[in-house]
Amino acid sequence: MPILLIVIIAIALVFDFLNGVHDSSNIVATMISSRAVSPRVALIMTACAELAGPFLFGVAVATTIGSEVVDPAAITSLVIIAALSSAIIWNLITWYFGWPSSSSHALIGGLIGAVAMAEGFGTINLFGLEKVLLALFISPVLGLVLGYLVLKVIYFLARGATPGVNTLFKRGQLGTSVALALSHGTNDAQKTMGIIAMAMVTTGYVTEFQVPWWVITVSAGAIALGTLTGGWRLIRTLGGKFYKIRPVHAFGSQLTSAGIIMGAALLGGPVSTTQVVSSAIMGAGSADRVSKVRWTVARDIAVAWLLTIPVSALLAAGLYLIVDLIL
Repeated sequence: MPILLIVIIAIALVFDFLNGVHDSSNIVATMISSRAVSPRVALIMTACAELAGPFLFGVAVATTIGSEVVDPAAITSLVIIAALSSAIIWNLITWYFGWPSSSSHALIGGLIGAVAMAEGFGTINLFGLEKVLLALFISPVLGLVLGYLVLKVIYFLARGATPGVNTLFKRGQLGTSVALALSHGTNDAQKTMGIIAMAMVTTGYVTEFQVPWWVITVSAGAIALGTLTGGWRLIRTLGGKFYKIRPVHAFGSQLTSAGIIMGAALLGGPVSTTQVVSSAIMGAGSADRVSKVRWTVARDIAVAWLLTIPVSALLAAGLYLIVDLIL
């Protein structure tokens, strides 16, 4: 295996690990804040499910990231290094400030910026980019709408129930949180798989794009390990800053998020877990009353979402020039 490929794999796994740290909050925040399970149990359970996800539900997202966003002929090792480094830097910045931004956006932006700097904008596959952007930007709208509707349906079905129904919603989160973790592992770990498979082609290690079992294993393992460490700054943001989350909100938002993320993964759409979960939480709270949600927090998160792709693209373009100059 070429030394350069080993370096790229190492950087990719760092990104994958930080993705797990960054996105662990999306999965465990609601069940921790609703006191369904303890924080440590929540993280361990989530990490195990994330490890299993890619083995159970395929690698359609990896194929999208690795071969449909930009012209494969324009991908070089330096482009991949610049794109990954840009995404890592942005993830660290947003983690430090507690902004639940999108690792998916950061990686896509990094690829676009690095390729555009290296080969020009003509190498960007507009059809593939449109598919990715549609998945990324439609999914939070679905999360908001379906989160609202799912809570309304739950309230209708539970009408007349005693307060003891909260116990049912707490226990139900064991199933919905595992489903959410499986969907997250299936969708997000595949982004790293696609990058590693892309690097294997550019370095000449293989002749065609493919995702071997060992790539699936190390990618799933890295994101699971990152999840296990827990991004506590982001857990506090998602778990309490929108509104006081009760077991019914946690159950409904998890159920909504898992369905959207898993559906996108099976269709090959790389969605942002952060966006989907945040919007589902807001939708669930709006089902009580719109004023219940602290929309100023949502506005701050939306600003971070909007900045992620352009900032990571500019970062990647600058990093490409630096890496090209050095190497």
